[in-house]
Amino acid sequence: MPSNPFSPEVVDAVTRHMNDDHPEDTLVICRGLGGEPDATAARMVGLDAEGGDYVIIVDGTERTMRVPWGEKLTERAQIRWEVVRMYRESCLRLGLSPRREH
Repeated sequence: MPSNPFSPEVVDAVTRHMNDDHPEDTLVICRGLGGEPDATAARMVGLDAEGGDYVIIVDGTERTMRVPWGEKLTERAQIRWEVVRMYRESCLRLGLSPRREH
């Protein structure tokens, strides 16, 4: 497993925030950049300097997936910007219009 510059508390806070406040965005990312366009649900379960870890549901079956960041992250503030970039890129790949509040 890649080294993780983020403490367990940061990982927990980010994954909880994504799952509680942005579950639709998480699903868009897994569909668009994760290569699982048929996923019906997704939740973030971890992250490190190299990418995010997710559990998705496809055809009623739960499976894990990893979506790499566009670059290695070392600071907590980078996570938000990278997730927003991934969401927007995923929307483009899927032909969706991104929400404006990002």
